Amino acid sequence: MVSLSTVRAHNALLKSLGSGLVAVFVGGTSGIGLYTAREFVRYTISPTVYLVGRNETQARQVIQELSLVNPSGKFQFIQTDASLLSGVDSACEVIQQKENRINLLFLSCGIFTLKGRDETSEGLDKKFSLHYYARMRFINNLIPQLTQANSNKGSTSALSRVITVLGAGHETKIDMNDLDLKHKYSLDSCDVHATTMSSLMVEEFASRYPSTTFIHTYPGIVKSGISREAGPIVGRLVRAVMFLGRPWMVAEQESGERHLGDSRVHAAVSRRGAYLVKWDGSEVGDRRFLDEYHASGVGRKVWEHTEEMLQTVLKRR
Repeated sequence: MVSLSTVRAHNALLKSLGSGLVAVFVGGTSGIGLYTAREFVRYTISPTVYLVGRNETQARQVIQELSLVNPSGKFQFIQTDASLLSGVDSACEVIQQKENRINLLFLSCGIFTLKGRDETSEGLDKKFSLHYYARMRFINNLIPQLTQANSNKGSTSALSRVITVLGAGHETKIDMNDLDLKHKYSLDSCDVHATTMSSLMVEEFASRYPSTTFIHTYPGIVKSGISREAGPIVGRLVRAVMFLGRPWMVAEQESGERHLGDSRVHAAVSRRGAYLVKWDGSEVGDRRFLDEYHASGVGRKVWEHTEEMLQTVLKRR
């Protein structure tokens, strides 16, 4: 476990990078994305923050709050449906028109649902898209700006991080003959595929873009708005479970501090470019399953599949 004092010490060093750090929070108007955005704004000098989501009313409230935390910061909400890759692309275009570098890309968009496969107009399951494909599209689109952020060591350009929040440490076997779950979809298989493929992909990205650090985290039990689309009955059930689980929950501020710290602590002690991190900041220890997958070429196959799926959706427009 990485102590909270260690996390805070590393976060405090963000000010040494100077003013003007740029961060993009996809899913930053609620839950873990919001908690981390708060801490990013608290620990930096005159940051620029983009919040990507759907709820404009909620975003306005968040921006008012962040402006009080750091009055010299610049904040913008980009309204889009991130479950659609076209929505991802439109959001990225807005950012790219204004920024030539991005220091932190934080991905926590997602939903809790008991529905079966729920295809979007692009032919992807909505949950699978939010938890995996859309996130990979954000990374792929914004990699030029992320790479540029680390081109000038010793300035605000010396931070280049991608953090995707999902299920690091819970990887297991995936169906290589049905990676997009078009034929054998279930909620469990969706979680398994999104989690395992995310872990494989952060390492594939790191091998191709060594100037950027890629992190997949498991957040533990944290209060969030992920059940907002689950319906009134399931939503109440989720909230009841959260209430009963309060003794084991990670506090909002601690969750934000630790996720922000993930972008600093591990890169400070190692030169590796990819990390799988548990809720307490420690790295996932048992990597035998993933190492076997990498050794047998599964990581490369998942990379190729993801590229193919993103291209297929683009061709359908």
